[in-house]
Amino acid sequence: MAKAAILSYIKRDSFVHELTGTTKLIFFILWSVASMITYDTRVLVCMLFMSVVIFKISKIKIKDISVVLGLAAIFLIMNNLFVYLFSPEYGVGLYGSRTVVLTIAGPYTITLQQLFYHLNMTMKVICVVPVALLFIACTDPSEFAASLANIGVSYRIGYSVSLALRYIPDVQREYHNISQAQQARGIDLSGKDKLFTRMKNSVAILLPLVLSSLNRIETISNAMELRGFGKNKKRTWYRLRRMTGKDWFVVVFVAAVLVIDLLVTFWDGSRYYNPFL
Repeated sequence: MAKAAILSYIKRDSFVHELTGTTKLIFFILWSVASMITYDTRVLVCMLFMSVVIFKISKIKIKDISVVLGLAAIFLIMNNLFVYLFSPEYGVGLYGSRTVVLTIAGPYTITLQQLFYHLNMTMKVICVVPVALLFIACTDPSEFAASLANIGVSYRIGYSVSLALRYIPDVQREYHNISQAQQARGIDLSGKDKLFTRMKNSVAILLPLVLSSLNRIETISNAMELRGFGKNKKRTWYRLRRMTGKDWFVVVFVAAVLVIDLLVTFWDGSRYYNPFL
């Protein structure tokens, strides 16, 4: 049985799915701006709580996006590690005080200020990543392309994004089928062999996958050329939906979140909430 596709549209009967692609795109952009601007812990806690609520409303299960969440967690851990390795005292200079919790070696000490900075940095990512994944998982690729065009993005770019999102599940399905066929021929791709052996055996999958992808690209490009794609500056969209009351409510809500975020964040002239004063 094939595994669930990564970064693909997951159809559910939820409030989030009922919103138009344009609304979800505006929400994602404003939400990302709000979370990236602020380092105010109070604001980030509220946004984190709202992210959990939105995730619950969407009816998307964690197992549906577990692979991407795992990759995001690895990136987050590496990001925190490298920030600490290259600047272990950044939080101290940022918050203007120094409370040592543990001394490791040389310049590497663990301070409350540095831990607090890493906490805020982690919360910023946690606020954005689930919303970004929900935006992809809850938006049909065709509607996503239409929403990009609706906010002024060239339809050529929108159509390219739509094709890419549609193509991801196809590539995963093709990879799984080729992998099963090669394993049936005796090529072991499990963790039993050495790493070098597995890398060498993976070529038996990647080469057919690349060739099939090139054939698919040629077929799609020929079909688009025969239909005169790109001749006109604008085009109509079959999946474009008009915004309803729900959509305007969500847009006003996320705009209010951004405004409150900016007011609270810059109330004292700084992006950083400092509990050590």
